[in-house]
Amino acid sequence: MNKRLLQTLPLVTLSSLLLAACGQPASPPAANQSTTEPSTLAAMPAVAELLIANPSDFVRSQQPVYLSYYDLGLTTEQAQDLVARRAGQLVPLQHLDRSGDGKRDTLFLALDFQPAEQLQLQIEHDAAALAALQLRAQTQAEISHKVGGEWQGAKYIGGTFQNVQQLTPPSQYIDHSEWIRYEGPGIESDQVGYRIYLDWRNGFDVFGKTKPQLVLQDVGQDGYQSYHEMADWGMDLLKVGQSLGAGGYGYWDGQKVERVSRVGQHTAKVIENGPLYSALQITYQDWQIAGKTVTLTADLSMTAGSRLVNTRLQLSEELDNLAIGLVKLPDTKLIQGEVEITGHAWTYVATWGQQSLSAPDSKLGMALLFKRGQRTAQTEDEHSHVSVMKPAGSQLEYYFLAAWDGEADGIKTEAEFIAYLEQQAEQLTLTPRQRLHTAATAAKLQPPLTAEHALYWGELLAQSEMVRQTPYYAYGGWDYERQRPATFEYTTGLLLQAYDDLLQLKPNAEWQQVISDVVNSFVTPEGDIRTYDLKKYNIDSLNTGNMLLRDYLRQPNEPARKALALLRRQVAEHPRTQDGAFWHKQIYPHQLWLDGVYMGMPFYAFYTSQFEQGQGLPEVVKEFKLTRDILRDPNTGLYFHAWDEAKQQVWANPETGLSPHFWGRGLGWLTMALVDVLDYIPAEQTELRAPLLQMITELAETLPRFQHDSGVWYQILDRPEATGNYLESSGSAMFTYFYAKAINNGYLPPSYKATALKAYQGLVREFMLVHPDGLVSLVNTVQVAGLGFGRDGSYHYYMSEPVFRNDAKANGPFIMAAVEMAKLLGYPVNQ
Repeated sequence: MNKRLLQTLPLVTLSSLLLAACGQPASPPAANQSTTEPSTLAAMPAVAELLIANPSDFVRSQQPVYLSYYDLGLTTEQAQDLVARRAGQLVPLQHLDRSGDGKRDTLFLALDFQPAEQLQLQIEHDAAALAALQLRAQTQAEISHKVGGEWQGAKYIGGTFQNVQQLTPPSQYIDHSEWIRYEGPGIESDQVGYRIYLDWRNGFDVFGKTKPQLVLQDVGQDGYQSYHEMADWGMDLLKVGQSLGAGGYGYWDGQKVERVSRVGQHTAKVIENGPLYSALQITYQDWQIAGKTVTLTADLSMTAGSRLVNTRLQLSEELDNLAIGLVKLPDTKLIQGEVEITGHAWTYVATWGQQSLSAPDSKLGMALLFKRGQRTAQTEDEHSHVSVMKPAGSQLEYYFLAAWDGEADGIKTEAEFIAYLEQQAEQLTLTPRQRLHTAATAAKLQPPLTAEHALYWGELLAQSEMVRQTPYYAYGGWDYERQRPATFEYTTGLLLQAYDDLLQLKPNAEWQQVISDVVNSFVTPEGDIRTYDLKKYNIDSLNTGNMLLRDYLRQPNEPARKALALLRRQVAEHPRTQDGAFWHKQIYPHQLWLDGVYMGMPFYAFYTSQFEQGQGLPEVVKEFKLTRDILRDPNTGLYFHAWDEAKQQVWANPETGLSPHFWGRGLGWLTMALVDVLDYIPAEQTELRAPLLQMITELAETLPRFQHDSGVWYQILDRPEATGNYLESSGSAMFTYFYAKAINNGYLPPSYKATALKAYQGLVREFMLVHPDGLVSLVNTVQVAGLGFGRDGSYHYYMSEPVFRNDAKANGPFIMAAVEMAKLLGYPVNQ
């Protein structure tokens, strides 16, 4: 298999297997209305086709893949008999309750990949095959306590152990009460096992295993002391003491870790206990910490073939300075992973050395893996090496692991351990590249692409975002994509502007009010802008000014006028290169980025045309001319992402100052800026418009050379065969908008209509998922890509940023593209 990822398999496979005779609804369904008929899907053997690729140049064994029923377009009831096949053969799978709410919601696959290999899977209904599927048990979660004896003070005397699904210890239970077998819940894979003390210590311990069989069911049956000595299965390896142990959590008070000790009640629950995936949930009710009373819920899970425990912490309210850590022992070395990386990439902190209780010269490695940007400090106290973390809102996700040299074929040296950790960090950072095509979506694609059908998809996505995000962008709300409070930033303005475009064709008074409410929520009565800081000179901040100005022209008011003038002041003061190109931000000095042209120039052009008789338009056009002169590659016709005039950035070519790659969304921003700015330059100013029209013509000729057969474009435009590259939705949506609007406005001839149609149809087929509740999602969007501050501009960097869904940077342009495509196909503009 060559390194071409997810590009060679035809879409006709899906259409021939999946299309059903389902009608197109006249209008998008309500949020609680199903868009798929259960009887139709139940009768179909094929539910989805999944094309999935390994983005790494090394083998990935039993790679976890989670397919939610929701993404497959199915309810819980419809999905219970799903299986997955590769070339007709069943692949290892398990149905999961991933959310821990007591209902199955996810199809879990454990897939083996060769380097850069892509697999094609069919997801089908087959109850008989699922019932007959036999898998070797490789994971286990359990908790067991004594029955048949009696409490004598804090000790439980007599009785036998009984496994239970859920356990809340009684008030008299403390450590060493001899009531819970090995003192808490346990979880293991075929590689290693762990136990969590269900008492004030809340420490995490390691059970080293000498064989791959599951062993927890036998541990501690003959008392607490037995597993501290070597047995045929292995032994307890770690002296936890007063530390966090092998990856536990607590709170950093500035000097030491406070463990999750002062708790009203502990409850442990087995969520899953299956051959490929097992999970525990521990709830700490009324944790008294930092002057607050907080409920902490920890979900811990393991997958087959892995040493890692996925740990997801959920707090009842926000609490900074969560601490995760490893026991600090003599004769060990602290190892830290790469930190000069994007904040979204995973890195690690680890220990290695003679810290195992198994033998004096035995080696044990332990590690924490986390997103680099969530660690605020690496420190220690008397007992633990501590990583101080900032949760995303009230949530934190990380992994912990242990590797013992006594394992069969275990890791024996520090060098092997570091190499292993590097691969684990990459596997978490570079997730498998997926193209998921479902029957639920295919059914909605049956009607021919008319103006109404083009607009339908934009309206349906807008409706879905009204449920998920749009109202919450208001000041005081929550940005769910970025997991932080809503701010006056470009993503807010971009999505609102997309709604405003849509409402020009399909008026909706309720939506219009929400848009106005959101954008004006940031404007104070005095005309200041909440969360905005002019002195940062961040060109991204100008974009939401477009929507503020649109709303002002409909409803003029003095606070909004002053707020707009404040943004115009930033334009006037914004630092520039020697030739006059706008810096991207104050913290990115001397740098011109493609992103910034879109963020700043449409607002500048709009404002100056409304309030200054267009006096700033020559400077707007100059920005585009400089961008073309500096960033355009004459060999490909594509534009590099950025340029450093000082030629000092690590990503900059020392001779040219250019970044090395052609990023899809970066160029997408430029194409949108071109067609939007022309809205504000009068047609009679032909000389001023000419450079922009030239750039539009050049790009229109260039982009089809890099367009995938499906109609969409890659994350890195000119490297379709590079390992890890993937078809990306935001840049593809922007290019689609560019073509459709340019044709509609006469900047391009009608001969480009076929390119626009192919792009729009590809957008929907490749990236749209229809859910059983009537909502839709747009997937495969790179969350962010920038340069500097650990982002070195390499190909690997662009692959390392997270791939998201329902990101405003894709949803906004998609809705805009739907509007322009509807116009192109004849939708009446004045309706």
